[in-house]
Amino acid sequence: MKNLSTLVKDIYAALNPLTKGEAIAITDEQIDEFGESIKNALRQWARPGERNSQFNLRMSNIGRPARFLWFDRRSSSEDNTMLESTMIKFLYGHMLEEILILFAKLSGHTVTDEQKQVEVSGVQGHIDCKVDGEVVDIKTASNYAYKKFSEQTLRDDDPFGYIAQLSGYEEAEGTTEGGFLVINKETGQLCLYQPGELDKINVKSKIDSLKKAINSDEKPPLCYQPVPEGKKGNMKLHRNCTYCNFKFDCFEDANNGKGLRVFQYAKGPMYLTRVTAPPKRQEITP
Repeated sequence: MKNLSTLVKDIYAALNPLTKGEAIAITDEQIDEFGESIKNALRQWARPGERNSQFNLRMSNIGRPARFLWFDRRSSSEDNTMLESTMIKFLYGHMLEEILILFAKLSGHTVTDEQKQVEVSGVQGHIDCKVDGEVVDIKTASNYAYKKFSEQTLRDDDPFGYIAQLSGYEEAEGTTEGGFLVINKETGQLCLYQPGELDKINVKSKIDSLKKAINSDEKPPLCYQPVPEGKKGNMKLHRNCTYCNFKFDCFEDANNGKGLRVFQYAKGPMYLTRVTAPPKRQEITP
């Protein structure tokens, strides 16, 4: 019997004829519907309007650390300027989401409530869809991130708060067995990860605590503590802080008030919060 837990197996089965040079079961209506979904995704990406211009607590960010949200609430549009390459990633992320929804439909599962708006304690969001009555959040992932889903270790390192996001959707919809349908954008592999109840959060309590934290004049505690770099006493940003737009403001007191020091390595910049032995690398002025 098909249910959410068999989704990936059923998708592969539906696509298997292609590996033999045979056609898959897809109707002209499904093809046209998919085309419209792609056009809508492109329109939304190309015309962001005002929705990105001001901070709002949303389902998609309730799992973020309070300190990140504190800075985000006080940031200007210049602080949140994104690279063109990031916008390209957003576009193919939207496209892949529509492809996976199509695959779910082709596999014989019931797909409903696409982009349905939901709300808990005044915080809104949009679910990607429901499959067989359960909330499904679709993610595109790098090799590194994909392993967290496929090996079910996301709960141990979830910097973007995906489990909290899913918890919020389920709280709003009154469901409990939802999960993530994930595609490895480097290999095309799929997996389904359904977090256990113990991994999920108390959504209403989380929202209440975040509202208090981000409206306070006092900065919340650090999201992640610095980690050792080498054996000479230097300390660097935690991996999850290196991509943050607010790292320089967040660590303005680092290095005895001088702020982060940045050194160029072959794999990219390294952000040091304490320098006791300067690396033999070019130092970059932020």
